[in-house]
Amino acid sequence: MRLSFASLLSSAVLLSHLSPNAISHATESSSSTAPQAIFGFRDAATENAAEARFLSVPDPKLAEEHLRTLTQAPHMAGTPEDKATADYVAQKFRAAGLDTEIVEYKVWMNYPLEISVDITAPAGVEMHGPAREHVDGDPYDGDPRVVMPFNGMSPSGDVEAEVVYANYGTPEDFEKLDKLKIDVRGKIVLVRYGQNFRGVKAFVAQQHGAAGVIIYSDPFDDGWRKGDKYPDGPWRPDTAVQRGSVGYMFEFPGDPTTPGFASLPSLPEGKRISPEQSAQIPKIPVTPLSYHDASPILQHLGGPDSPREWQGALPFTYHVGPGPVRVKIHLKQDYQFRTLWDVIGRVPGTESPDAWVVAGNHRDAWVYGAVDPNSGTAAMLETVHGVGELLKSGWKPKRTLIFGSWDGEEEGLMGSTEWAEQHESELVAAPAYFNMDVAVSGPKFGASAVPSLKQFLRDIARAVPSPKGGTLYEAWLKLDQPGLSLTQSPSEAIGDTRRLPAANVKSDVPVGDLGSGSDYSAFQQHLGVPSTDISSTGPYGVYHSVFDNFAWFKKFGDPDFVYEQQMARVFGLEVLRMADADVLPYDYEEYGKEISAYLDAAKKRAEGKFGDRGLDMDAVADAAKRFQQAGAKILAKQKNPPRDVTRLNGALLGAERALLVPEGLPHRPWFRHAIYAPGEYTGYAAVVIPGVNEALDKGDGERARQQLAVLTAALERAAKVLEGYR
Repeated sequence: MRLSFASLLSSAVLLSHLSPNAISHATESSSSTAPQAIFGFRDAATENAAEARFLSVPDPKLAEEHLRTLTQAPHMAGTPEDKATADYVAQKFRAAGLDTEIVEYKVWMNYPLEISVDITAPAGVEMHGPAREHVDGDPYDGDPRVVMPFNGMSPSGDVEAEVVYANYGTPEDFEKLDKLKIDVRGKIVLVRYGQNFRGVKAFVAQQHGAAGVIIYSDPFDDGWRKGDKYPDGPWRPDTAVQRGSVGYMFEFPGDPTTPGFASLPSLPEGKRISPEQSAQIPKIPVTPLSYHDASPILQHLGGPDSPREWQGALPFTYHVGPGPVRVKIHLKQDYQFRTLWDVIGRVPGTESPDAWVVAGNHRDAWVYGAVDPNSGTAAMLETVHGVGELLKSGWKPKRTLIFGSWDGEEEGLMGSTEWAEQHESELVAAPAYFNMDVAVSGPKFGASAVPSLKQFLRDIARAVPSPKGGTLYEAWLKLDQPGLSLTQSPSEAIGDTRRLPAANVKSDVPVGDLGSGSDYSAFQQHLGVPSTDISSTGPYGVYHSVFDNFAWFKKFGDPDFVYEQQMARVFGLEVLRMADADVLPYDYEEYGKEISAYLDAAKKRAEGKFGDRGLDMDAVADAAKRFQQAGAKILAKQKNPPRDVTRLNGALLGAERALLVPEGLPHRPWFRHAIYAPGEYTGYAAVVIPGVNEALDKGDGERARQQLAVLTAALERAAKVLEGYR
């Protein structure tokens, strides 16, 4: 039975406390970095022993074996090869002692039947040749099962029109075209990958009346302008094409015909909305090209020179058009309800079995997916291997562990979203969701999280050894990059950070904010389950192409698989600490400080928009201060807890859920979190306090005031939950 949102929000979740379990076998520490005290634990010595045993297990050689097996064939969601990877993961889960099932969902998605892009004018100008992705020496690019380059969720269509170049296809780029008096109505818009989610590019072009969209990869962003191209270096070669979904996931993710409820095989057809009615599916055809094939289009465009910041790295001056180049797009998509296979493994909790600690990684790939996502699958399997060894020693978790190998993420976060929607009532008691998508594309660790778990991540990093020597935390501290998890290509993960504060509120390693583009969305932004996302990154130019394969990974990603081992350890310690903590290790004081910083930035934006008519933000500032003070008081209690921590944990768990807005964001009701959402015009990058900031984007003062009231109420609710514990 599905419970109403209001009943879920008001449910009192009481997590019981008993003395920690003993480890029945002696343990041998594999690292001198284990902490002497762990926040949330009364018996740190026992926990350290369990952690030391766990840290000794993840094996680089086994991770390499997993990755080789998982990437031996292309395995796009819904294919027989995808099912084979599900069976492999299920086998490893069962071997570790997890109760394992394969859960099926039926979702609406497309495969390509016919895809072509041809120049029809001026006479004599032709595309460079066949679009097959190829470089000499790659052992994988000739497999006949490699899907032709296409965009998931694009409709079928035939369009022939003049071309206009629109840079990255952001709202600001279209505004520049307007100032240049370039009309895109009825035209085919050519945009390059980067800066925002590809679905946003299609969305904005559709809003401006374009007839179709071509998205290409410019060598400036992830090709030879960055360094040597594959196979000599890690960057995108000439013929590589970035596949990817252009579904409007910023409206809602998951199956486009079942927003808000699970797409189970038994679901009656009458319960679904029609694909034609779905807000997730674009109305105009969209398809990708390599820079090898896009070059003749760009080279022969007329019209004004493009703004100089729009110039890419191809060896000629870019013009905006329109024409004289005309292009014909022919797309014939095969849309069907197709089967996805989530693999779910669980270890029942001994004390709080209804409190699920969920950890997940998606398994499906556009082609081979060595980096995205199977570097994460291989690391997760070694985490599960470590948990299995703990189980053999007699250890059992206090809270239930659930590992999810999600399917259909690439098409629109489908497997994780459908599972989370199916289990909405159970997940009201979940203390955390831990995500790992791209586990490894290089050596630089980064992470994103809800603020209450940012210090938790820093503490985990202090306990994990780094392949560079010392601890992961020490290696992380030396980096000058922000803590963004590069789940997407490096250029796309940049996103739009105009609305973010310049730095985290603590003088420490930066931990980023959660936008979207991976499987934490349903947990954090729909259900209010505190979430994290981790990744280890490096030069990576083969995203979503045939060249994201085992050969690339072995040569450039992690030749010795030591970063795979590191990520397995981080992922596992997240799970173990959350499962066994006596007191939930949240930091709401840091959360409150970050919200205050977001409000300060929003106030400045409002003054810039409205001048003396700026918004009155005193009430929301007071609510944020109240939330921060309540967080500080309860943090002191967490560090010196009473014998019975049931009520304390209940308050901690309830505060994040109190930040959910029952009616959701304006025009996007599936997204219910008052503090974080994917940007409506970025897609991947987070927009903080989204109701307010998106109203400011539109210059809508009345909507901004209404959303300030909604935000104030959410902060007051969360503060009241924390204050309720005395």
